[in-house]
Amino acid sequence: MSDTLIEKLETKTATIGVVGLGYVGLPLAVEKAKAGFNVIGFDVQAEKVKKVNSGENYIGDVISKDLAVMVESGKLRATSDYCFIKDIDAIAICVPTPLDIYKQPNMEYVESSTKAIAENITEGTLVVLESTTYPGTTEELIKPILEEKGFVIGENLFLAYSPERVDPGNKNFNTKNTPKVVGGVTQNCTKVAATMYRSVLEGDVHEVSSPAIAEMEKLLENTFRNINIGLANEMAILCNKMGIDVWEVIDAAATKPYGFMPFYPGPGLGGHCIPIDPWYLTWKAREYNYHTKLIETAGEINDSMPDFVVQRCMEILNEQGKSLKGSKILVLGVAYKKDIDDYRESPVLPILDKLTSFGAQWEVIDPFIKKFKLNGVFVETVEATDENLKTADLAVIATDHSIFKYKKIISYSKAVLDTRNVLNRNRPENHCYKL
Repeated sequence: MSDTLIEKLETKTATIGVVGLGYVGLPLAVEKAKAGFNVIGFDVQAEKVKKVNSGENYIGDVISKDLAVMVESGKLRATSDYCFIKDIDAIAICVPTPLDIYKQPNMEYVESSTKAIAENITEGTLVVLESTTYPGTTEELIKPILEEKGFVIGENLFLAYSPERVDPGNKNFNTKNTPKVVGGVTQNCTKVAATMYRSVLEGDVHEVSSPAIAEMEKLLENTFRNINIGLANEMAILCNKMGIDVWEVIDAAATKPYGFMPFYPGPGLGGHCIPIDPWYLTWKAREYNYHTKLIETAGEINDSMPDFVVQRCMEILNEQGKSLKGSKILVLGVAYKKDIDDYRESPVLPILDKLTSFGAQWEVIDPFIKKFKLNGVFVETVEATDENLKTADLAVIATDHSIFKYKKIISYSKAVLDTRNVLNRNRPENHCYKL
């Protein structure tokens, strides 16, 4: 059966399914359609299904014209009906894997999707999990659900893990040209999954010996970044106390051509990956009676950065003879990184929460986001105007969007806190402050 499926994948006569049409799933579905496959996207949200079938794009990393052309050509369509799984030859699961309030993995979306797939899947199909998760998920959670239906993994059904590597807003790397890691439950599974990705992507496809290796490598990638950002953030706190410019320190260290990679401080971590993924590992480690001290310490430092930002706001206002209570704070940006419309896990949200708790009045300017949810309530962003810049007691650059007019921000604001070093050294020192 594997030879038959491999031939269909190589000749692009296979029908591909993508479960979950979000930041990972929709770009993947579009790329598979562009590669020549017929693609069916599955999502429980009727609004997403409707938008896809109308050729309406809602993900920044997808080129709107590409989506519209693929839908119009009949290469891509979407549905909420899992009965169409029976028409699929290979399917990728790209559903959310959030943490609960105790920072433990919430696997309900993966489990429910797998059960829906298992009810409708036919022999000879490939199933690949792409959602970021803890080592063991593919074999401990997904495999038993599929085997309950009588399938023999590696013989009449193929199962693998291939972690998503999506970096919203990255101008150089995207779904198509980023190298892929693939680990199957059996060698047959790995071979089939690798064939699918090689038929779609331009980047290298790196095969590993098991799903657990692929699951762990994804966590290593983002834990590496989490820890090094934690180090940069701790250096920022210390340098602030010592009166040293941490960004100049990092730039100087980055001149070393070996043994150093620059990471930069900021108001905290955001997005689905870096602030979330390491906690999958700390949770799983408890099963082996191991405490991941370094990972948890880095997480604590990064989680504390919104507090540090608010503390800096207090210090800056204090220099003006004002208290945070009753002051008007203009927050520039709520997205978790520059030039995107994604505010998942944005550190700006806890900053706003803390400003509220101290009695500050605030408004948010973000040209990429019209409204955002804070504590279950939608808040509308405002337009940048001369008036709100002039009347604010403090402007906080929380996200360094390229579209912001920084010269005007400097010129009109009474005080500016730059948490992203976007102003660099071209600023009047008397009213502009770094993190």
